[in-house]
Amino acid sequence: MTAGWRGDPRVWRRGLVLAALALLLALVMLMHSRVPNRFGNLGSLTETFLPWLGLAIPVLLVLGIVRRSATALIAVLLPAIVWLNLFGGLLTDKSGSGGDLMVATHNVNAANPDPAGTAREVAASGADVLALEELKASAVPVYERALAPTYRYHAVEGTVGLWSKYPMTGVRAVDIKLGWTRAMRATVSTPKGQVAVYVAHMPSVRVKVEAGFTARQRDKSADALGEAIVDEPLARVVLLGDLNGTMNDRALNDVTSQMRSTQGAAGSGFGFTWPASFPMARIDQIMVKGVEPESSWTLPRTGSDHLPVAARVKLDTSN
Repeated sequence: MTAGWRGDPRVWRRGLVLAALALLLALVMLMHSRVPNRFGNLGSLTETFLPWLGLAIPVLLVLGIVRRSATALIAVLLPAIVWLNLFGGLLTDKSGSGGDLMVATHNVNAANPDPAGTAREVAASGADVLALEELKASAVPVYERALAPTYRYHAVEGTVGLWSKYPMTGVRAVDIKLGWTRAMRATVSTPKGQVAVYVAHMPSVRVKVEAGFTARQRDKSADALGEAIVDEPLARVVLLGDLNGTMNDRALNDVTSQMRSTQGAAGSGFGFTWPASFPMARIDQIMVKGVEPESSWTLPRTGSDHLPVAARVKLDTSN
């Protein structure tokens, strides 16, 4: 406490409103799973942008200093501790240099003005297995031609597709309760053995004035995808896709409870992917089960409104 504050009893009485706001912020972050969804899906909205609540901490800190309030400054420590507990691990670089398989996924955007260029850019990443979402039917031949020199095997189901340098079998659509196909599954036979690869594009969520954050169809599809992965007979599973939700979003629990995010386990930073012009949330995911994430990162921007993401995984987890 500075000399100007010593002996001034008002430093403890000032800033009580700021202190209350700091405590409320800490409570929201700590109890985000208890924020109700029945009012415009407010809970999922909060969880989608949860890391950004941390921006309020320096604001409260500055206001506490301006108000010369010791009470407010002490109270600000609580949300700071909660935020670091939730997201501090993402601030360190956990990426390694190993891995047996490189995978990538990209929502290419149906309105992409340069599908051929986008295909070449993501293929240049060096991914062994590449998933694309939001494929417009008329653009599928363009992607196929552009990716053919790099990937010998590929399959498209509805609006999602999978390209691989290794043979694929067991290709089929996955029913995520939409009435049309936006998810698929294939067995990729890598030099290290078979891997079940899922590609999914969850329905979009919307923020409407009259309805709030509407995500009912997305939530229903996420539950169906989780059930499909539970029933998967192969032990090694990789999920690639645009899930239209973050790892904090409770609506994805049926998926996130059984799989690991490569970004959280082996990335550096938050890895935000959307919108590409100013990424604010990581809604494009690479998740794994039965394999070990080695590194995870975002790829350079293409003609899409999403950033592509990539990861390297270790398939031999015996040592």
